[in-house]
Amino acid sequence: MFSFFRKTNKELDQIISRLEANMSNNYKDAAQDNFREFEEKMNELDLSDAQKKVYSAKLEDYRSRLKEFTHKDQKPYWT
Repeated sequence: MFSFFRKTNKELDQIISRLEANMSNNYKDAAQDNFREFEEKMNELDLSDAQKKVYSAKLEDYRSRLKEFTHKDQKPYWT
């Protein structure tokens, strides 16, 4: 309810901001790189249980959203 009282991790939030920006701009490779960076940083930080729960949920959400987010299946516009 009062999200401004929750403690968050600034490093992870900055990575999430970059990830969201790259996804919204359709920068697929950069978004995939940000996702890997987010996962690595989350694993190396010492987070509280509440933070782990929140960021783990976000990680899984991004994992499912980025599953098909690749250039491999993208068709060129001229065909």
